[in-house]
Amino acid sequence: MLTLGFFFLLRPGEYAFTPNPDAAPFRFCDVHLIFYNRRLNPLTCTEQQLESTHYVGLEFTTQKNGVRGEIVGLGRSGHPTFCPVLTLVQRVKHLRLHSAPMTTPLYAFYTNTSWHMITTPILTQHLRWAAAALENVTGVTPQDISIRSLRSSGAMALLCAQVDTDRIRLLGRWRSDEMMRYLHVQAFPIAAPLAPLMVRHGQFTLIPNHTLG
Repeated sequence: MLTLGFFFLLRPGEYAFTPNPDAAPFRFCDVHLIFYNRRLNPLTCTEQQLESTHYVGLEFTTQKNGVRGEIVGLGRSGHPTFCPVLTLVQRVKHLRLHSAPMTTPLYAFYTNTSWHMITTPILTQHLRWAAAALENVTGVTPQDISIRSLRSSGAMALLCAQVDTDRIRLLGRWRSDEMMRYLHVQAFPIAAPLAPLMVRHGQFTLIPNHTLG
């Protein structure tokens, strides 16, 4: 669920259980699997077809700021585990293995004899455990992050990759410039090239503002 939150720039209530009455989690029926322009049925497709999925989508129904019926999709990341496609495929496998209804939230998991929920505090705790383990490398303390950090982290990753801010806003369903408060200019890949650019392009001529006779 952390992987989905990062890659799809999701709000916490969209991929983890929260008591917030306005939360609208994605469900099993909201998952779309694509194999070379062919849509797969997540309930009936074969295991081999599942493994061959190369593009996945999440359909917005009641999620905040989402256009009803709109499908936001992503391809494979190229990483052996940290990948939105592989993550959703594993979710589909687990849900259908335990005969989950199509209305089951994606954060549900079956163990022993009953269904359980992945909650926002559980995910925040896992993030903070990871932050504690890497604090000497990153300088990020566990108190610095929470599950809400994933949305800004995904947006920053795209910005550092020089993805146009309009495309970032589309993926994150931001309808205004609110997205800008998630982005940090002090990120090294963003800030490092600026001074050379300013030197290189610092000499310019202004267009005269008076009318020539």
